[in-house]
Amino acid sequence: MAQVPDRDTCLELLGRMCLIRRFEEEAGRQYQRAKAGGFLHLAIGEEATIVGTTSVMREDDYLIGTYRTHGHALARGTPADAIMAELFGRETGTSGGRGGSMHIFDAERRFMGGYGIVGGNLPLAAGL
Repeated sequence: MAQVPDRDTCLELLGRMCLIRRFEEEAGRQYQRAKAGGFLHLAIGEEATIVGTTSVMREDDYLIGTYRTHGHALARGTPADAIMAELFGRETGTSGGRGGSMHIFDAERRFMGGYGIVGGNLPLAAGL
């Protein structure tokens, strides 16, 4: 049987879930106001899965996603302002403003990005 996390750990995990939810809601608002271009695939409702998965990963584990990756990057520690800058096409974004929502990337945190083709990330993940 798995051990139940202590109160502080539970609060930390809840905090990560809330951060992801707030980020996604704000990204959605900005997209609707035509402030962010391209496509926007939100992960609202998937926060617990993202946080649960990333919380058991080691720092030296690689993570690769599909196209709903804002939350994964946040959970791995990528700064929210860098992710939001990417959505807005700014140079300070995670991919220099060139990748947009589907191509968040943070090699420092071993987050190898998101890929728009469903299943296209699997051969890449196998090679990591």
